[in-house]
Order: sequence, then structure tokens, then C-alpha cells
Amino acid sequence: MEVLHPMKKKERSDEEYKKLIHRLNRIEGQIRGIKGMVENSAYCVDILIQSSAVSAAINAFNRELLANHIKTCVANDIRSGNDETIDELISMLKKLMK
Repeated sequence: MEVLHPMKKKERSDEEYKKLIHRLNRIEGQIRGIKGMVENSAYCVDILIQSSAVSAAINAFNRELLANHIKTCVANDIRSGNDETIDELISMLKKLMK
């Protein structure tokens, strides 16, 4: 796992934290379910449908995290004159949209 900013931290509200963790817990459960399907020789199409659901769940997680990032970190940095955040955001979006 690549960590770009090991010194930076983000204080999240309890609500934001709970929402993100809830989504991650659901994704983790879906992944365990897919692993069980492979272990039990489930039909390929059934596994692919579940895998597609995981992809959608990860995309939803990314959208929520990105929205929170823009509303807080990016907005605060721009307000304080740190325009480097814009370049960082563009670079990150390029990676997300591969």
C-alpha cells in the first residue's frame, strides 16, 4: 500500500468515520463471501456478479471519501492559500480514473 503523505492526518467527525467504516466492513464481508464462493466451487457467473457488486461498493466508498476530502481538506487548503492541493487533487483523480 502506497502512502503518499505519511505525516499528514485527517480528523474525521464521528459521523464520517462511522459511515466509512460501515462501508468498509460491508466490502470486507462481500470479499469473504466471494472467497467462500471460490472455495466452494461456485459457478463463475455467480462469482462475477458478486465481484461486480464489490467494485460498485468500492466506487461508492471512493466517491464518499473524495467528496469529504474536497469539502474539508481541499477547501481549507485553498482558503489558506495552499494551491498545491489542487495539483494533488488532479493527480489523485487521474489515478482513480485509470
